[in-house]
Amino acid sequence: MTITEDVRHRTESAAAPSAVPGISVRRPDGGLMPLDTDRLALVIGEACAGLDAVEPRRVLDAVLRDLYDGVRVDELELALVMAARTLVEVEPEYSQVSARLLLDKLRREALGFVHGGFDQAAQAEMAERYPAYFAAYVRRGIELEQLDPELAAFDLDRVAAALRPERDLSFTFLGLQTLYDRYFLHSDGVRYELPQAFLMRVAMGLALREDDREARAAEFYELLSSFDFMCSTPTLFNAGTRRAQLSSCFLTTVQDDLASIFHGIQNNALLSKYSGGLGNDWTPIRGMGAHIKGTNGKSQGVVPFLKIANDTAVAVNQGGRRRGAVCAYLETWHIDVEEFLDLRKNTGDERRRTHDMNTANWVPDLFMRRVEADAHWTLFSPDEVPDLHELYGADFAERYESYERAAEAGEIRVHRRVRAVELWRRMLTMLFETGHPWITFKDPCNLRSPQRHTGVVHSSNLCTEITLNTSADEVAVCNLGSVNLARHVVDGALDTERLRRTVRTAVRMLDNVIDVNFYTIPEAERSNLRHRPIGLGLMGFADALFRLRLPYASQAAVEFADASMERISYHAIEASVELAAERGRYASFAGSLWSRGVLPIDSVELLREARGGELEMDAGARLDWSGLRERVRTVGMRNSNVMAIAPTATISNICGVGQSIEPLYRNLYVKSNMSGDFTVVNPYLVADLKERGLWDAAMVADLKLHDGSLGPIGRVPADLKALYATAFEIDPSWLVAAASRRQKWLDQAQSLNLYVAAPSGRKLDELYRGAWRAGLKTTYYLRSQGATHVEKSTLRGTDGRLNAVAVEQPAAAPAPEPSGAACSIEDPDCEACQ
Repeated sequence: MTITEDVRHRTESAAAPSAVPGISVRRPDGGLMPLDTDRLALVIGEACAGLDAVEPRRVLDAVLRDLYDGVRVDELELALVMAARTLVEVEPEYSQVSARLLLDKLRREALGFVHGGFDQAAQAEMAERYPAYFAAYVRRGIELEQLDPELAAFDLDRVAAALRPERDLSFTFLGLQTLYDRYFLHSDGVRYELPQAFLMRVAMGLALREDDREARAAEFYELLSSFDFMCSTPTLFNAGTRRAQLSSCFLTTVQDDLASIFHGIQNNALLSKYSGGLGNDWTPIRGMGAHIKGTNGKSQGVVPFLKIANDTAVAVNQGGRRRGAVCAYLETWHIDVEEFLDLRKNTGDERRRTHDMNTANWVPDLFMRRVEADAHWTLFSPDEVPDLHELYGADFAERYESYERAAEAGEIRVHRRVRAVELWRRMLTMLFETGHPWITFKDPCNLRSPQRHTGVVHSSNLCTEITLNTSADEVAVCNLGSVNLARHVVDGALDTERLRRTVRTAVRMLDNVIDVNFYTIPEAERSNLRHRPIGLGLMGFADALFRLRLPYASQAAVEFADASMERISYHAIEASVELAAERGRYASFAGSLWSRGVLPIDSVELLREARGGELEMDAGARLDWSGLRERVRTVGMRNSNVMAIAPTATISNICGVGQSIEPLYRNLYVKSNMSGDFTVVNPYLVADLKERGLWDAAMVADLKLHDGSLGPIGRVPADLKALYATAFEIDPSWLVAAASRRQKWLDQAQSLNLYVAAPSGRKLDELYRGAWRAGLKTTYYLRSQGATHVEKSTLRGTDGRLNAVAVEQPAAAPAPEPSGAACSIEDPDCEACQ
């Protein structure tokens, strides 16, 4: 049956009386028109086309039941969307129905705005209408001073010919609503950017410097519109606009003088204004009680300045599209580290608390060895031990121990000796009570950095996946995007040729970001043009496992993590080499690990050697790397860094897959973000349960009762319980094992959340020591089960709105008296990366 025939069939089956007595609709121009139920049924039928599991009549009945005379067009459109979205819990395909009904509203807005007047069009008409609309959209966007005037210089007819209007139907409701609320261009709240125009605008923005701009724009658009790859949120926000700040992450080091401190805070504001996520290295700032020569007084330490940075992030909210976000890093030997651990507590002096700032410990290997040996650890003020900040590995250990001897001899004024295990326990306790500071590891980030010859990695970024050098003169910048791994699993296997094509084009797109970027501060421009780092990551890992029928908690899943990341790594490096041959090496290539033929997989041995052979990281490979290794050494690299796995909190919603490398959170839950509350049901599970005759109202009720977990539901077969085990049902050691396999292929890091269902001090100690031993560079949030889960009665209240509790994770801690602070399992800060 064709789509047209299917729509006709659905419309006839959903038909209602053509007129409802006393009901009229108020148009945007104020005029009234009779409610056309035939048109309403047609719209619903079109939204249900090709979706066999949905019932248009249910949507139509729900809408007609709640209408009133004089209902506005926008209210009628909302009623249609709401009627469909309340059915998502019983059938995931209603998410697509909701998206298509929202799309109908969007078409009315966009077509009416660019063409003038009241203009509606069915999706079937858009194949013919999209080209004319697209040209008018570009002209209007330039007139409004939102689009870059350079877009008008493209051959718009040629560009429009590449558009795929049918791909407007690919979105889930969560994905399209997110785009509608925060990404599509608008004028005074009226959206005039349709989905394919949005994606082409991004593609054109990234093709501005290409020789054949139209061909490259079409190539980039194909990758985006197919969801094989997606750019990061700042790129989607700003590509093709007059302020094309496209980079995701910025890393800075704050120097130890008042002018530098406030210059760093000013830089935070300027970078955050245009959607950048920030990582600040605060280690150089002298500690509490340190001498201030200029005033002959004593320092109040780093915390008061962190408070100012926190408030700055809140004040600069990125145009209302998302709040500014920053993470502060401090090395574990800093004299203020214990106060730093308390920054997110809900008790204590509010002037020394930063409730809106993320924090992370930057932990040297020497500290972890002291913990393992139950030895002592000495805290210093950095003004008396300034070179520790610039050292790592054996050089750090040697210099640190010399300072300890100097402190014992009375040659260092500000210092304090603590038991390493006690500090470690407090770090883990505060991580669990408040969600911060995260645990990140300084030495593997530096020992395996391709750019060891040009400086030091002093911190990671907001989401702990970026590991780039920073200094007083250079603010590190990273440009992110993610491969949708699920889209590359075809017929039960990884489609390696498709993956190669995707990665090669994606690397080119990310490299282009560097050249077309709008830089808000000179330190960022200088750094990005000199080193040209990019961060290609992945999303949809859990979806790929579902398609492969591999439980996350299995050795087979760990092997797939290894094999898929090796492929991405190989092709990303290969693509950067080809760009170097075409466009030239990055400026600081000479002296890098790349220039010595040392690839990320080879740098594992550098870390193993530094740890005296004690590294629990597999170093096996499947591909033949010898030829590529030689090409890297002789031809060079276009980019100093090429890979980093970001959280993809938002772009995975747009693509309709699970975020990043995360395990499935729950099989049924309510996701909360800045666009509202969304019922999320695992469609793979629903398909399997239908096949076995187990999907019914009772199963929905059981999933609600057990918070989306299959474990307690007796009638579900064991193989499905294993395949669809949720994050808190999976032992976190499996997450570490898979992450370790990926880490060996990455020149940067990965944003790794760890889930612990029944935490204890012993479990956390084993988990984080295990992560360090396995060679991980960083970890991200520690997630624990909370008391609020999905609504256990119904997802629809009497007012037709979603009646569900947003899923949160209140703290529960190994300490006797947890602070009670809560951190959301769907933390919106992740959006600053992707």
